[in-house]
Amino acid sequence: MNCLVFDIETVPDTAFGREHYELGDLTDAEVAAAMQFKQLQKSGTEFLPLHLHRVVAISAVMRRGTTLNVWSLGDIDADEPELVQRFFDGIERYSPTLVSWNGGGFDLPVLHYRALRHGIAAPRYWEVGDNETAFRYNNYLGRFHWRHVDLMDVLAGYQPRARASLDEVASMLGYPGKHGMSGGDVWPAYQEGRIAEIRHYCETDVLNTYLVYLAFEAMRGVIDDVERDREIERVRAWLAESNEPHFKDFLGAWGH
Repeated sequence: MNCLVFDIETVPDTAFGREHYELGDLTDAEVAAAMQFKQLQKSGTEFLPLHLHRVVAISAVMRRGTTLNVWSLGDIDADEPELVQRFFDGIERYSPTLVSWNGGGFDLPVLHYRALRHGIAAPRYWEVGDNETAFRYNNYLGRFHWRHVDLMDVLAGYQPRARASLDEVASMLGYPGKHGMSGGDVWPAYQEGRIAEIRHYCETDVLNTYLVYLAFEAMRGVIDDVERDREIERVRAWLAESNEPHFKDFLGAWGH
C-alpha cells in the first residue's frame, strides 16, 4: 500500500483581501469580516471562493510499505509556501495514491491556487501522460481516475445530492468522527494563535478519513477483511504508542 491521506485547514487570505478591496489599515479580523460580507452580498453565503483561502495546516496519514505515520507538514511556525511545497514534494518523491474527503471539491483546488500564487512547481502532480504514458488514463486530475480518491465524491456516486459528511460516515462505521473542533472553529482559533490545536484537529480528520478508506477498499475488494482488520490494528497500535494527548483522546473515543 502506498497512499497519502490528506486534509487542509484554511483561513481567509486577508493580505490579498486588504489589497484587492483597498481596506487600508483594517485589522485581519475586520478584513476577513469585510470579505465575508461582500461574498454574502454576492452569493448569499459568507463562504469565500476557494482562491481567497490561505492554507495554515496540512495533515497526512502516510501508509507505505510496512510503515504508518500521522503528522502535520512543516514545523508549527512554517509559512504557507513551505506547507504547500512540502505537499507537492511528497507527491514528486513517492507518487502515492492521494485519499481525501472532498479533496476534489475543496482541498486540491485551494492547493492549486496557492501553488500558483507562490510559484510552486509540481510536475508529477500535473502529469497527464505527456511524459509518462501510465498517467494518461490514471492521473491526479481525472475525477474518475484512481490516483486521487475523493471518498466523499466516490461514495456519493458523483451525485451532489448524495454527499455525506465525514463526521457522520466515520461515526456510522464506529470511528470517533470530528474531534476537538470543527471547520468553523479554525479562523477564531487561528486569530488566537492556537495553531497546534488546528493541526491536531486536522490530524484526527485524516485518521477518520483513512479508516473510512480502509472500509471502502474492503468493500470494493482491493483488500479482504483480514487485511482491513490488520490495518485497523496497525492504526490502533500507532495511536497507543504515541505520546500526543490528542491521539490518546482519539483512541479513547474510538473505544472497542
